[in-house]
Amino acid sequence: MRVLVVGAGIGGLTAALSLHAAGIDVRLVDRADELRPLGVGINLLPHATGALAGLGLHEHLAAQAVATSELVHFDRFGNEIWREPRGLAAGHDWPQYSVHRGRLQALLLAAVRDRLGAGAVRTGHRFVTAVEESGRVRAVIQDRRDETTTEWDTDVLVGADGLHSAVRSYLYPKEGAPRWNGIRMWRGTAAAPPFLTGSSMLMAGSNHTAKMVAYPLATAADDGTVPVNWVAEVQTPHSAQGAADWTRTGRLADIAPHYRDWHIAGLDIGALLAATETVLEYPMVDRDPLPRWSFGRITLLGDAAHPMYPIGSNGGSQAILDAIALAAALRECADPADGLAAYESARRESANAVVLANRDMPMDRTLRLVAERAPHGFTRVEDVLSTAELRAITDGYRRTSATR
Repeated sequence: MRVLVVGAGIGGLTAALSLHAAGIDVRLVDRADELRPLGVGINLLPHATGALAGLGLHEHLAAQAVATSELVHFDRFGNEIWREPRGLAAGHDWPQYSVHRGRLQALLLAAVRDRLGAGAVRTGHRFVTAVEESGRVRAVIQDRRDETTTEWDTDVLVGADGLHSAVRSYLYPKEGAPRWNGIRMWRGTAAAPPFLTGSSMLMAGSNHTAKMVAYPLATAADDGTVPVNWVAEVQTPHSAQGAADWTRTGRLADIAPHYRDWHIAGLDIGALLAATETVLEYPMVDRDPLPRWSFGRITLLGDAAHPMYPIGSNGGSQAILDAIALAAALRECADPADGLAAYESARRESANAVVLANRDMPMDRTLRLVAERAPHGFTRVEDVLSTAELRAITDGYRRTSATR
């Protein structure tokens, strides 16, 4: 069996490693001329960490990541609302990791080239169309450098090419643009003093107005600082959506006013923003869940199949679970079409449920209550939220952190 994977992001590269481990011949193409370590931080939930460990990558991952010990919510004044242990501290078999997305992708890419060969990933090539006939798929691939096209013969075609997936557009040509919820996100990294345990994820404020997420990406440097990944989320329903492109740069002047005088758990948010060299801007978008991913010998994976709001640290983790399930299904089924049907049966309903749970944002509804009931802060959270309302935060994370 031969598989062609379109897209060499986290999902596509993990799929290649999983398929190769299953004894399946796999090639990848990516439209980027060069696969560079782009982006900022990403979180991997324990089930995704375990999947990468099964591919022999845990030691390399642990060397480049921080094992997250807890998640703590605060209001905008720095008053603690709720905290919960994460990863090993919560009793999971594997850590939850915070890692630079570019480093994770580079780790996966190096493993693919080492195990599959230096030419396993063809960059500068984009998917154009495909035809399935006589039990095969003929994919038309364009070389972006000279715009020539060639036909690639394969048993299975996997679209792992992200939010703006060309393979998904081929399968659903009338779908249209991604769905925006009115929240604009800015991201960046900067050096700052360690906060809380030094391995904590901090969330403050509410998406109703302004929210801040911050977590370290490495241990302390010689000067005592740690690289901190931050995500600012601001409700901007009256502005234009703008391009959903993670390479798009943003302006500090658009962000800073929302976080003036925010000092949370020893972290000076204003100073963190000011120390950031490059700010990335992105609208919080997703797409409606699909009724099917697989058509014969063509299927979707990761953000191409189920793009979701970044709630519960789930986007990359779900893509990794897709990749493992795809390889297992194709290994067990003699007929590739049967394998893709089994893969979809194992993953689509679960992933679509996470997409819808993320839209519901149950945690943020509770945080909004805090802002409404205690607009100037509080002393005891029990005076602001009932036990049931506090429990809703934990329950919300469980719904948005599917493990299968």
